[in-house]
Amino acid sequence: MNRFEGRRVLITGAGSGIGQATVHRILAEGGRVVAADVDAAGLEATAARAAADGAAGRLRTAVLDIADEAAVRSGVAAAVDGLGGLDVLVNAAGILRSAHTHETGLELFNAIIATNLTGTFLMIREALPALLEGASPVVVNFSSTSASFAHPYMAAYAASKGGIQSMTHAIAAEYGKQGLRAVCVAPGSIASGMTSGRGPGLPEDADMSLFAKLAPALGEGFAGPETVAGVIAMLASEDGAFITGTEIRIDGGTHM
Repeated sequence: MNRFEGRRVLITGAGSGIGQATVHRILAEGGRVVAADVDAAGLEATAARAAADGAAGRLRTAVLDIADEAAVRSGVAAAVDGLGGLDVLVNAAGILRSAHTHETGLELFNAIIATNLTGTFLMIREALPALLEGASPVVVNFSSTSASFAHPYMAAYAASKGGIQSMTHAIAAEYGKQGLRAVCVAPGSIASGMTSGRGPGLPEDADMSLFAKLAPALGEGFAGPETVAGVIAMLASEDGAFITGTEIRIDGGTHM
């Protein structure tokens, strides 16, 4: 299956987790990819896997902090130049931090918003001119089940993801007549670096019983990041041509 043959794709958060899995899925389907992440070592691992899969010639990597406006401006321009245009933007980069809300300092709150919400906005803003000149352009953003369902100790994270979800709807409406689709994935119960161990630095006195309802209905535990990568590949391909301005929840029935 080569749904991405000839398509030019920029993926953030590509050094680990779902972003990294999405890079490999798009490459496996014939796409050309710029993989961006703030973590240089993670990008090296992504590139090594691509080389092992025989796809190194269709992958470029770029160290990029999406919360840095100047870095985003130059990084997106370089990616578009290297790819010769842009058809798909996948905004997988994000951070997950936890704390009691009454103990959440403004610095922490702003850091979460700056990376997750503002960073996603900056990537979209800088990529839009190239996307609107691309073929069947698509923006795939990352919301979370926390945007619509109660995840304790994650008020700032939930706010950032709710903002991304709303922004996606607005962009889909604004640019739909120009052929751009904008969609969200809302993962939950997915295994990644952000969810390992006690997860996102939960408070030591966290009431873990509050998470009892967050167990997936399917399988025996969290799913791998490739589960989400497959959905992203569908949404960003012609198979998702009639999907825009909405979010797709991927959580194994956790929030039925």
